[in-house]
Amino acid sequence: MKKVAILGSTGSVGKQTLDVIEKFPDQFKVIGLSCHKNTDLIKKQIEKFKPEWVAIEDVSAYQLIKDWINSSNDQIKVIQGPQGLSEIANQKLDLLIVATVGTIALPPTVEAIKNGTPIGLACKELLVSAGNIIMPLCKKHGTPLIPIDSEHAAIQQCKEKQNEAEIKKIILTASGGPFLGKTKKELETISIQDALNHPKWKMGSKISIDSSTLMNKGLEVIEAHHLFGIDYSNIEVIVHPQSIIHGAIEWADGSITAQLALPDMRIPIQAALTHPHRLKTAWPKLSFSELKLLEFQEADLLSFPLLSFAYKIGKEGGLLPAVMNAANEAAVSLFLNKKISFLDIPKLVMTHTLNVKNEKNPSLETIIEIDKETKQKIYEQY
Repeated sequence: MKKVAILGSTGSVGKQTLDVIEKFPDQFKVIGLSCHKNTDLIKKQIEKFKPEWVAIEDVSAYQLIKDWINSSNDQIKVIQGPQGLSEIANQKLDLLIVATVGTIALPPTVEAIKNGTPIGLACKELLVSAGNIIMPLCKKHGTPLIPIDSEHAAIQQCKEKQNEAEIKKIILTASGGPFLGKTKKELETISIQDALNHPKWKMGSKISIDSSTLMNKGLEVIEAHHLFGIDYSNIEVIVHPQSIIHGAIEWADGSITAQLALPDMRIPIQAALTHPHRLKTAWPKLSFSELKLLEFQEADLLSFPLLSFAYKIGKEGGLLPAVMNAANEAAVSLFLNKKISFLDIPKLVMTHTLNVKNEKNPSLETIIEIDKETKQKIYEQY
């Protein structure tokens, strides 16, 4: 039985991870859960999965959960703040699922890697900000890093047991988000609800907004560069509205291997949980006889400039990807709080990132500090 902990268990990926685990009660034991402040949901998760450890970031939510657990005489250990994530990451685990938003899970993920604990990574921001630190650490300690993003999970499956030297390029597909085909002029009046209304995927608010600006795909390009050691010139993004092909590899001989599945995050989540094996499930299956049309087109970089900007910053490397990631996180938060418009997001991200002096080989501490500093500077402007 695999011992699993989930950082970010009340988020979209965290909830779906527990959905998968619930289907295989004889395969997995939940050791730890964490959330920011969703006390109602974390209570239900605690009652159902009975973890040994719970980490709560928000102070008030922590006290509420701690008092609730003490009143029930449960022996669950509850810890507040980032140190709670680290405490969970340092337990004897067979898999640590990292499904938080932003870079809060960066220190515990590094600790788990040093402990040799396999990582199921659903938080692309960690590799965007600190891929040059995380990937060498994984190699040094022999720690598996299993991608959960559907695109990277697809590439991982396509290249398994193949000669990586024969890869010509990798292809990441993008649904195009809710505004596929819209001009820059039409994007001027976009509402929050419009941006959250993704046509294919059920996701959290932050990643939904990132998908609508195509920043999500830009972050995935940088993640793919670090995960697979592929040069940016050999990473292609193609818009595929049906979201059936999740990723593909073009080989040296011109042939292409692709991974197909319905747009359901439980599929890549289960692949990470059961890796290197596959278990039969009751999820809806893809039927070729029911496929009517698969479309592909280039991304509109004029209306959605953050995709090409992410390529540029990824190539620059150093500290700038962390700055871009933090600036984007702040910009999305401002948009969701009705303080800036939709088109202000790329303006803010690009302007702030380009005003920061790069540092080629930043330490983990420097990356964490620039993340906080960037967000603070942006929030102070509004």
